[in-house]
Amino acid sequence: MFNTIKFLFFTFIFSGSLLAQYSEQIEPDYIKTIQFVGNTKQSQIPIIKLGEPLYLSFDALNGDEADFYYRITHHDFDWTLSDFSQGEYMNGFDDVRLYEYENSFNTLQIYSHYTLTIPNRDTRRLTKSGNYMLSIYDESGELVFSRKFMIVENIVGVTASIKRSRDLGNIETQQVVQFVVDSPTLQLINPKETVKTLILQNSNLNNPITNLKPQYTIGSKLIYRYDKEASFNGGNEFLFFDNKDIRAATSSIRRIELTDIYNNYLYTNGARFDRPYTYNPDINGNYEVRVLYPTTNMNIEADYARVHFTLQFFEDIEDKELHLYGNFNNWVIDETTYMEYDSDYDVFRNSRLFKQGFYNYKYVLVNRDGTIDEGAIEGNFWQTENEYTILVYFRDLGARYDRIIGMGKANSININNQ
Repeated sequence: MFNTIKFLFFTFIFSGSLLAQYSEQIEPDYIKTIQFVGNTKQSQIPIIKLGEPLYLSFDALNGDEADFYYRITHHDFDWTLSDFSQGEYMNGFDDVRLYEYENSFNTLQIYSHYTLTIPNRDTRRLTKSGNYMLSIYDESGELVFSRKFMIVENIVGVTASIKRSRDLGNIETQQVVQFVVDSPTLQLINPKETVKTLILQNSNLNNPITNLKPQYTIGSKLIYRYDKEASFNGGNEFLFFDNKDIRAATSSIRRIELTDIYNNYLYTNGARFDRPYTYNPDINGNYEVRVLYPTTNMNIEADYARVHFTLQFFEDIEDKELHLYGNFNNWVIDETTYMEYDSDYDVFRNSRLFKQGFYNYKYVLVNRDGTIDEGAIEGNFWQTENEYTILVYFRDLGARYDRIIGMGKANSININNQ
């Protein structure tokens, strides 16, 4: 096992996506349950159309009723800052205090719940498509955390389909994304240089496929029929727990204990890489805050529980690490997700705070170089249900920024062999 210095390394590696040059700042321990969504209010990385609203909420568990401020920056495809001044991509201004917050009510864990909606009376409109970063600062001007989001112009159509790999070595484990970009109104001159693409699996920026070149053109359509270059490991369906009733055992919670707060002990999980695939509906790594009993305001009446995870894994991991993984913390690997080995019971354990709700998670093996092996514990199966998002970027000759001119989605539930 590594010593504690390893977490500084992992924090650096996973502070943003693998393609990021301007990385997301990981939130401190007292910031929890960051929800950053668009109109669908499902994905934790908002990909919205130009003019649609954004919603951010989070809890501060220090009980200080602290002041927080937000700033918005515009970025190019590679997440370097774009060449724009603020007035070129924003109507209004930022660096404004988050003035909407409420304190928790009737909970063991005290917290303040902050919300931000964009547009608002200060930031009236974001006027350009592309990559953006929303950053939250404290009253001293120190960066607390940041989150990426994208704004799309609906100019081109993107149709996609999910295939099984043609490589016999990966046919049982991988899924391939093939797609067509149709641009009937915008002429895409020299598309191999001006068009870039980004493919995400389950809205996870840690493992994107970037910048595939169109293989050929038919009329107004760019054709992407890659196999190996556009393949993802299928993974497995996510595990879950549901503690909307924080005081009761459920199908996923074995035991409840009350100390300073409620403790939820989950049933012990085992490795699934050597088991047959079993369909188990999930929400692709996401989570939803919810409580069992009717409340006036769930945002401040949902309590926090210390959730205890236990994993039996008998394979030799050498100098690698086991971690929890999911969108509950923006797919970050750090000390709060580390599974510590318990030699007395020959299991790996972790405990961390979760607000009441329904959560997806899985266990991953983290290599010494910081790369994640999602299949080492859970397995990879071509049948796994995954959602894929394709974003199309365009920078015309002489243009100053990368526009996002289209988005497509596909789900592997419709996978085929052709």
